[in-house]
Amino acid sequence: MIGKNQYITIKGTRDGLTLYLDDSCSFDNLINELDKALSYDELDVEQTLVRINVQLGNRLLHSEQEEQLRQLIRQKNKLVIQDIESNVILKKDAIKWKEESDVQVLTKTIRSGQVIEVTGDLLLIGDVNPGGTVKATGNIFIMGNLRGIAHAGYQGNTAAVIMASYMNPVQLRIASLYSRSPDYETEGVYMECGYIDESNKIVIDRLQVVAKKRPELNGFERSVING
Repeated sequence: MIGKNQYITIKGTRDGLTLYLDDSCSFDNLINELDKALSYDELDVEQTLVRINVQLGNRLLHSEQEEQLRQLIRQKNKLVIQDIESNVILKKDAIKWKEESDVQVLTKTIRSGQVIEVTGDLLLIGDVNPGGTVKATGNIFIMGNLRGIAHAGYQGNTAAVIMASYMNPVQLRIASLYSRSPDYETEGVYMECGYIDESNKIVIDRLQVVAKKRPELNGFERSVING
């Protein structure tokens, strides 16, 4: 089903209906047109329940406007909102996203008793000595010796990884999981990476193998190159 009026485009999908709402008209005009477009006769709905995905384009709704939109759709028989999406985000959300996707680069040695904690990915050019700790909400990449504690994805990101040029940690942690040093060879391993595997355990493997399982790591390389 494809329907269109001045401000509303309706497309049917296997999951329900997608509403594309004009982002250049006034909100009042948009609501009036949407009320007409969602009339039962025009949609000719046969299903018991129809899920609605709303695409706002470059329009950002205030909470009162979003509630008005939701109420209008809820009033129509058999229509349930699944999602409301906009290309626009609030400044605070943009800042948070940038912080979480940034790569924090540090050049130093983390000594015993020191704790380094960052938002986003951490690229440490230096060593983590026994008794030292590094934590990141994203991935941890250590261009040096990891002999202390590394905790990646500490806010719950189970897809995070920990890589070190030389890995012989006291403890590795990813999200809420941890693995202690007896799981590793006593002399340590070179250029390997810790991640959570399909069995929900932290394992160590070659960086090339982990990169195939975590293709999003390619974005880290671009972030470092592009600053």
